[in-house]
Amino acid sequence: MNKIKLVFATNNEHKLKEVEALLSNYDVVGLKEIGIKEDIEETATTFEGNAKIKANYVTEKLGLNCFADDTGLEVEALNNAPGVYSARYSGEHHNSEANMQKLLSELENKTNKKAQFRTAIVLNLNGKQHLFEGVCNGEILEEKRGQDGFGYDPIFQPSGFKTSFAEMSMKEKGIISHRGKAIQKLITFLNNH
Repeated sequence: MNKIKLVFATNNEHKLKEVEALLSNYDVVGLKEIGIKEDIEETATTFEGNAKIKANYVTEKLGLNCFADDTGLEVEALNNAPGVYSARYSGEHHNSEANMQKLLSELENKTNKKAQFRTAIVLNLNGKQHLFEGVCNGEILEEKRGQDGFGYDPIFQPSGFKTSFAEMSMKEKGIISHRGKAIQKLITFLNNH
């Protein structure tokens, strides 16, 4: 049986692997595989807006069914920062280590460590656009723990767990994570269409 091909508008190899594992019934390809090498500029002020920009870019340029996500970490004590600027929190270089250090230093004298990861996925399918969201609540740890994951995973501990995202397997994280929840909604939708 041929798998349905779906373009995931990302150049992030970590995200692509995570989503491929969750969407195993589909042939998920990233931007590189369809010949788009440039980064699509994220200029919106919301996760939904940025996901829409990326999905529309692929659909308008190549006419392909496509989905895109935008994800960020929202920290309560920092007025939900870094939010849409999560990847560029410490500057334009997308440096996870520097982003984590900046976040930890800004939380140093704060007792409230509550945070949430939020993902918005926009799917362009057969001329229609659909939105799916996922949220994972938790807290920011005082120091990094674990070797797996990416981004802020080593300093984020989901509610109800004693481990950081970086201490979980990809499968464990996929079940409870913000992206996992949004992808589950996407899968349910695709299975019913």
